[in-house]
Amino acid sequence: MMKQPRKSKTRCAWADGVGDFYLLYHDTEWGVPVHDDRKHFEFLILEGAQAGLSWSTVLRKRDAYRRAFAGFDPVKVARFSAAKVQALLRDPGIIRNRLRLPPR
Repeated sequence: MMKQPRKSKTRCAWADGVGDFYLLYHDTEWGVPVHDDRKHFEFLILEGAQAGLSWSTVLRKRDAYRRAFAGFDPVKVARFSAAKVQALLRDPGIIRNRLRLPPR
């Protein structure tokens, strides 16, 4: 679980006015070096989903992506069957675009 955003922190202008989830992302993740493979994979999945959309849209769906993409376990995602990918296309919690899902 992430910490609550700090109210007195100096922030980038883009982080204001979107919501607490965005402030939390800014305060605890944005610009922070990542050294964990699973976290890198998470950001690859989320960045791929974001292409052409707002980052706030993807962040709102992050929990659904975590569930849909096996906790961002790259080994499990690599083993997704064609049926699993088709099921993802019906998942209303994620952005359902064939180009944003694993190939099959």
